[in-house]
Amino acid sequence: MPGPLSHIRILDLGRIMAAPWATQILADLGADVIKIERPGTGDDTRAWGPPFLTAEDGTPTKEAGYFLAVNRGKRSVTLDIARPEGQELARRLAAGCDVVVENFKAGALARYGLDAASLRASRPSLIYCSVTGFGQTGPRRDQAAYDFMIQAMGGLMSLTGERDGAPQKVGVPIVDLMTGMYAAVAILAAVARRERTGEGETIDLAMLDVQAGILANQAMNWLVGGRVPHRAGNRHPNIQPQDVFPARDGHVVLAVGNDGQFVKLCEAIARPAWAQDPRFVRNADRVRNEAELTRLLSERFVEFTRLELTTLLDAAGVPCGPINSVPDVFGDPQVQHRGMLRHLPHQVAGTVPQVVSPIRLQDAPLSFDQGPPTLGQHTSEVLRDLGLEEAELLALAAKGVL
Repeated sequence: MPGPLSHIRILDLGRIMAAPWATQILADLGADVIKIERPGTGDDTRAWGPPFLTAEDGTPTKEAGYFLAVNRGKRSVTLDIARPEGQELARRLAAGCDVVVENFKAGALARYGLDAASLRASRPSLIYCSVTGFGQTGPRRDQAAYDFMIQAMGGLMSLTGERDGAPQKVGVPIVDLMTGMYAAVAILAAVARRERTGEGETIDLAMLDVQAGILANQAMNWLVGGRVPHRAGNRHPNIQPQDVFPARDGHVVLAVGNDGQFVKLCEAIARPAWAQDPRFVRNADRVRNEAELTRLLSERFVEFTRLELTTLLDAAGVPCGPINSVPDVFGDPQVQHRGMLRHLPHQVAGTVPQVVSPIRLQDAPLSFDQGPPTLGQHTSEVLRDLGLEEAELLALAAKGVL
């Protein structure tokens, strides 16, 4: 069954993580995504290994795990857009697409005639999405950025880590991922508006804006309360008890979210009086007296193994869980039941493991038919659709354009 975006074609000029994450979301939803890559080397992330995918004959490929994480379901076309012939072909491809996505430095594509103003001048219905570190305006617009530095500049690292420890980044490139998610949402909004008005859109997404936006409750804690948030380890700043607690043979996460769940917790561990203690009755009381509550819970929890404690609290309806490794996650029966890990076709390896989209649509289910492409896998196919003959393709390849 065609995906819900099977009527949409996207020209993907994105590299690294943020823009490719957005276009992978749209590819999962059925869009035809044409990924433009540099001849010879391709997207930088193809070389960001080890590890590299193993071919069917057991030899390593040039496909790094990083690239494989963000390029599923796309068609790869090698094209040197620094050359006039490459620019012309890119413009012709854009003319047949509904959406263009790019993450070059602000203004960089104007010299190739591939910027929003140039492409939308002849096609006002085009949706053009630019992803940059700092946006198309402002004093930093010309600066490059990576996820790590934006986590630092955007306040996230001031909130992440142990109370007395050094600042820490999040263990995945969360700003890239959230920027990609916002880009996909913005593109879908523009598609919906175009279907009503016929007008396209120019989208300006900045990673620093995204990081500022996802400070969420921590930003409001400062704006409303006037206190600067700081690192607190695993302790939640607004809800208690929510933290990592020791058990006899390891640690568990406790995530009590309301007063009723706290009552259930106290009953489950045979300490019902704690739920009536004036220091702990309401969440605000527990936040103010977090240190004493944490001490009491820690002393009680170490009397249980992790399995005993999580089994007990699960039965009582108290949110808790083990701290899983990545292999543990994909061994979890719930994750397996939901089919989050699949093996998709790959031109060189035969199949490639993929952590697929979590989106589940009942009436238009997503289909995962094709893994990430090898470099230039679809160049001839896509350019033939533009009307190029074999002789033209060979000539362009000989000149280094393809």
